[in-house]
Amino acid sequence: MSKTGFIYDESYFWHDTGNGALHLPPGGWVQSYVHSENPETKRRFKNLLERSGLLSQLQLISPRVASRDEVELFHSPSYIDKVKELSETTGGDAGEFAIVGPGSYEIALLATGGAITAVDAVMERQVKNVYALTRPPGHHAEAEKGKGFCLFNHIAIAAKYAKQKYNLERILILDWDVHHGNGTEEAFYDDSSTLFISMHQEYNYPKKSGIAEHSGRGEGKGYNVNIPLPAGTGNAGYMHAFKKIVEPIVDQFKPELILISAGQDPSLYDPLGRMMVTAKGFYRFAEFMMELAERHCEGQLVVIHEGGYSAPYVPFCSLSIVEAMSGIKTAVEDPFISGLGVPSDKLFSNQEEAIQRVINHQSKFWESLNCRSEI
Repeated sequence: MSKTGFIYDESYFWHDTGNGALHLPPGGWVQSYVHSENPETKRRFKNLLERSGLLSQLQLISPRVASRDEVELFHSPSYIDKVKELSETTGGDAGEFAIVGPGSYEIALLATGGAITAVDAVMERQVKNVYALTRPPGHHAEAEKGKGFCLFNHIAIAAKYAKQKYNLERILILDWDVHHGNGTEEAFYDDSSTLFISMHQEYNYPKKSGIAEHSGRGEGKGYNVNIPLPAGTGNAGYMHAFKKIVEPIVDQFKPELILISAGQDPSLYDPLGRMMVTAKGFYRFAEFMMELAERHCEGQLVVIHEGGYSAPYVPFCSLSIVEAMSGIKTAVEDPFISGLGVPSDKLFSNQEEAIQRVINHQSKFWESLNCRSEI
């Protein structure tokens, strides 16, 4: 029970997004290169985990394939059919920058199943917490449309599965990917039993998504918390948001299970973000969320890998997260930071102001719900 679980499968690395440059297909003035969402970021993380000796100290858990009924907990039958047809025929885009290659349907089902397996592992006390290294990512996928490299929304489906199977009344999903978790927001926008918090770079992706004023609808009003942060936010800015917004709201909500969409694209080396988080910062993120999990749900925490597109640096950021989750410090040091002089640990006034705007907007909802407000 004290061990940290780790879920991955070789087939996750076989999801084929084809050639491209960042997120565009080659053609015209765009010379063929490598698609941003390629296997290397995640394969290299698994390799570093093994090379460091940490992998052998984790409990390896094999994922299972999600059933059609489980995927339909969020996605429409027609959209699932579309992904399946593309996978079995020509391949193509399942929506917006959501590439389906040969066999991607089966791989995506196994990735969703990996998230579900992670939930079962912590809820049935096989392990205390789990890191699921799934691919393709999921948090942008909407009910009727793939988006932003994502085919099926693993974390949304896993949360709905957990609520259904284990009769949970309060689930927290926290998303620290640099891009807004629009698909997960859609899944729970009118749901007061699932608190969704997204910390992301403002004005990034998707367009017009993730603004602080989008706070939920109906019974879900106030249970959707967007924290758009200015470009250049580093460890200090994120931790300020964790302490000033995330902690007091989570303490009011008292979740029975915590799920994290862990995209390591807020790192200072990511080509699709403009943030300045270091590997040390991700360690602090995970450590902070573990403290909240210990406080509210006996440490039951599931971390599901999302984005992160710097193949050299993502492995070090992700390793730091697993070190924090397992309580095992390896001999690995961050080789990319020494002498760089980036002010990741400085809180700037524009970051404080952005966080205060979220506090000013969100606090009125929690007060109207007669919750104890400390923000």
